Amino acid sequence: MSDLKDKNIIVTGASGGIGNSIVRKLYESGANILASGTKVEKLNDLKSKFKNIKILKFDISQIDKIEEFIENATNELGANLDCIINNAGITQDNLAIRMSLEEWKKVIDINLTSTFLLSKFSIKKMLKNKSGKIVNITSVVGHTGNLGQANYTASKAGIIAMSKSLAIEYAKKNINVNCISPGFIKTAMTDKIDEKFKEIIVSKIPSARLGEPEDIANAVVFLASNQSNYINGETLHVNGGMYMA
Repeated sequence: MSDLKDKNIIVTGASGGIGNSIVRKLYESGANILASGTKVEKLNDLKSKFKNIKILKFDISQIDKIEEFIENATNELGANLDCIINNAGITQDNLAIRMSLEEWKKVIDINLTSTFLLSKFSIKKMLKNKSGKIVNITSVVGHTGNLGQANYTASKAGIIAMSKSLAIEYAKKNINVNCISPGFIKTAMTDKIDEKFKEIIVSKIPSARLGEPEDIANAVVFLASNQSNYINGETLHVNGGMYMA
């Protein structure tokens, strides 16, 4: 989509399977990208594939440094901030009665609190531009719940509600805040799932297959582009029909 040409976009969690695909699709669309993550080697691999991108190591669990990260990332891009893709997140699964307070707080803090702060400080930059796009990556289980994931599902559902609130607050400032809710996507994480359990998952997906990282990346490009200008506070489900609201 040509309207992303020269747009300045931050992508968190860029070194993972979905993040890698997001960076590639945005790059192919002509965007100026700053790719962030915790794994330097994988960030360097991205840089070798996509010569013009900027990379910046950052752990979003460092809540007190998020404002500084947004400032540094924007400076690296060399101009205004047009869009941020909040893709980074973690899981730490356990049954509820066995889940420690630490396991609960770690997932909530990284997935929800950090996403809020990344959005907050990005909005401050976007207000100067009088426009901007925020795309938050959630999950189908944030709508359905999931066994052993009370912390993760709560964090992802929280992102959806938070995004709607931000969309209401800043719509008149020409800032759009939307979510993408992936289903089960082929990544290193799903590769570890037992084959019998994977068959059960696929049986519940009308499209009868796992999604590809590119499916999420295509949705990101759309929501980051001007073609989505009248879409705000929404969640785009990319899960092969697994969840139909």
